Amino acid sequence: MLDDLAYINERDVQDALGTVEKQAQQLQESFSLSGHTGLQQINSIVYAAMGGSALAALLAGSWPPISLPFTVIRNYDLPAAVNERTLVICSSYSGNTEETLSALSEAEKKGAQIAIITGGGKLQKIAEDKGYPCIILPKAVQPRYTVLSNYKALLTILEMAGVIVPNSVVADIEAAAAFLARETVRWRADVPIKDNPAKQIAQELMGKSIVIYSGPKLFPAAYKWKISFNENAKHIAWANQLPEFNHNEFIGWSKQPTNKPYVVIDLRSTLEHPRVQKRFDVSTKLLSGMRPDPIVVQAQGETILQQILWTSALGDFVSIYLALLNGLNPAPVDLVEKFKKELEL
Repeated sequence: MLDDLAYINERDVQDALGTVEKQAQQLQESFSLSGHTGLQQINSIVYAAMGGSALAALLAGSWPPISLPFTVIRNYDLPAAVNERTLVICSSYSGNTEETLSALSEAEKKGAQIAIITGGGKLQKIAEDKGYPCIILPKAVQPRYTVLSNYKALLTILEMAGVIVPNSVVADIEAAAAFLARETVRWRADVPIKDNPAKQIAQELMGKSIVIYSGPKLFPAAYKWKISFNENAKHIAWANQLPEFNHNEFIGWSKQPTNKPYVVIDLRSTLEHPRVQKRFDVSTKLLSGMRPDPIVVQAQGETILQQILWTSALGDFVSIYLALLNGLNPAPVDLVEKFKKELEL
């Protein structure tokens, strides 16, 4: 099925595979800020977003180094400590995400400095009306396919705020984009199953609930796998990270239920803390026979940025191939749209 290009083209109507194959190009985009771009002195940064928009900030939490405290908020409320020396970055592709709009309203009440990343909607109008620094994201089939654009936009704002080193960031981004473009060719639809690890992994996942584990540095990739499986494949998945896993969830695998209808994926990096790497080995040893043997994905790349991008992109391909195995069009998320309409009633 996954080597049948006619079948793939019939199901993948919006060309999700083509979109994720080209996502390295998003890292080469350059953004300009509209509005009043001058900031007063800040002592912390809060990023308010949901879903795929929040993922860009998780990526920034792993790379690059940010010289001020950086907090990601995925709900309606801001931390009590937010004040006039806090930069609050509100991000929503649609511009209408109610949690993000609520956080923006709180930021205004607290006198915080504000910047916005959006594709339009209410956020864009507020930015235009009030002169907030704003970056408009390019159009896409679905917000989750613009994560790297959102990430690049966030880096642009962080550079404006003076909390990252621009020259080093630009060089690393360019190297990572070139690396990612080379690697994604291996996972394309025209590469047969026998030579295509993304197709092979997708076949192993059919009919099972998916649990993804990583260390802290690769957790943005693990979280992206969770998002992609749920939205692309319409296939339930969860994600967690070590070492937290060993303090609670680890023991949960040891007993009930005895028949575990799951598949476990370990996303591993040689750049994680050595003790985290050892925890994967010891966990697998002690849980042998109690949980499914994990599918181990060893991140490729010379830097943590390259490894995160490589692993995230592989997850995109795997999730789309799983959607095709499930007989589904990867792009639409109709139930989410229905949910939003029900909330308005």
